[in-house]
Parts: sequence; C-alpha cells; structure tokens
Amino acid sequence: MQINIGAKNGKAYQIELENPNTILGKEIGDEIEGETVDLPGYTLKITGGSDKQGFPMRENIEGSERRKVLLQDGPGIRPDRKGVKHRKSVRGKTVSEEIQQLNVQVIEQGDQEIEEILEDEEEE
Repeated sequence: MQINIGAKNGKAYQIELENPNTILGKEIGDEIEGETVDLPGYTLKITGGSDKQGFPMRENIEGSERRKVLLQDGPGIRPDRKGVKHRKSVRGKTVSEEIQQLNVQVIEQGDQEIEEILEDEEEE
C-alpha cells in the first residue's frame, strides 16, 4: 500500500507500506499514530485514497465496498455543467485490503523532519 503524506510545509511524501494490517478498518477522518507508517512522533489524519482499479474513496459512503452512486460534486466527479448529476463507481470510507493508495495529512509533527526520517530508512 502506498501512503501519500501531505506535510505542513506544503510538500508531499510517498511511503510504501509493506504491512498495512495496522491501518485496515480505519475510516476517512480517523487519526493514526505515525509509528504505524514508520514516522515516530507524528500524528496523521486519513483524508482519502483510491483502490487498485483507481476508484476514489468517498467520506459519505459507509463500508469498504465499491458502489455506484449518483454524484453532483466531490471526489470521483468532474461536473460538465452546474446541477448535472452522474452515476459513478466509488469506494466506501473504510480502509480495506483493496485500497492501493492512502492519502494522509500531518496533524502533529514529531521531533525529526519527514525528510530526515526517510533518508535514514533509505541508507539502511
């Protein structure tokens, strides 16, 4: 599972998570400890993601399965005109094994910068 981290400095970082079992069952909006993604001292908030086929997660869809819903705006839709609705396939808000990419945002920053932590891991 790929984790995209939005830092407070405006930069984005990517981490490949080998064992996503600690994140399974969490939902969009939940906060997770940074230790689960090898960022000690950090607190991260799940903001979204997409599954293996590229379908986006939606915060207002319960569960983790894929559904066809009628959408007017938000993730998974690009409106042509104002007021037009489209039926699109989207994922629910619960993280499952089908999720390929997970987007998180830094809520609390640790002692070390993310860049320093990632450089230390690459050297090992």
